[in-house]
Amino acid sequence: MLRATVVALACWATAPAIAEPSPSYGRQLEGFAYPHPLQHFEFQSQRQSLQMGYMDVPAQGTANGRSVVLMHGKNFCGATWETTIGALSKAGYRVIVPDQVGFCTSSKPDHYQYSFQQLADNTHALLQRLGVDKVSVLGHSTGGMLATRYALMYPQQVERLALVNPIGLEDWKALGVPYRRIDQWYARELRLTSDSVRTYERNTYYVGRWKPEYERWVQMLAGLNQGPGHEAVAWNSALIYDMIFTQPVVHEFQNLKMPTLLLIGDKDTTAIGSDIAPAEVKAKLGNYAALGPEVARRIPQGTLITFQGLGHAPQIEQPEQFHQALLGWLK
Repeated sequence: MLRATVVALACWATAPAIAEPSPSYGRQLEGFAYPHPLQHFEFQSQRQSLQMGYMDVPAQGTANGRSVVLMHGKNFCGATWETTIGALSKAGYRVIVPDQVGFCTSSKPDHYQYSFQQLADNTHALLQRLGVDKVSVLGHSTGGMLATRYALMYPQQVERLALVNPIGLEDWKALGVPYRRIDQWYARELRLTSDSVRTYERNTYYVGRWKPEYERWVQMLAGLNQGPGHEAVAWNSALIYDMIFTQPVVHEFQNLKMPTLLLIGDKDTTAIGSDIAPAEVKAKLGNYAALGPEVARRIPQGTLITFQGLGHAPQIEQPEQFHQALLGWLK
């Protein structure tokens, strides 16, 4: 297994400025500007008509004939891949960026049995509609769990798999995190505000640091939650959190058949349910500095790249370093 370490060159200790009141976005994030033309894939699933918003960005200049699918995290959207889309497209890749059902520009059904298998199947149907067969898959955060499930379900289609600070490198339930009922998740999500999002992301994702450009993603999430789809957004979010907690992928990493890259900001502490875990359990959770090497050793063709001093989203914190590492491995 190859290993590389990328050292963060700079740190920011500035606190975020007080933001203006959050904008209000529609149930499918209407009103928020995406970096590339947004399209919608319409399909039938679980006896309902649903939509997935997605971007399909062609290669700039000379195309290399390869496609990359980007899978967003729980508190992220396809739009948050903006700089990565640009870097991949410039390097000759076709870049396909879906918003999963329940998120962002996609449908928020009143009733849906969420599973990573279902979301993977939805994504596979989208790629079939686009006529895309072989792909490399890049998943971040919760998108890393989905990308792993996708690669396990469709190993003949996935040429390469890359995971950016994926959650689910540990089984929180097995480690002793208490179960939170869907109704409890729903009540929690109804209370979401831009201040609560900003505080959580600064402390958990960015190691206490903040940069002004992060604020756009705070307002994206808060504006979606506080818009006219408030209750539907919160309910789908609650269902998705239950999926994340109850459907671990960590026990199957050894079954991955393709070259797999872990891109890990080693100061990340993200762990579902850590806020309600007993102190002795919480102390063991979200240690990405240890989880990254441990999981990389279990993946047959695993490669680990560690970004020292960075948190949950190295592609946002240090995009140039991140993209240099990613593109080097893809080539």
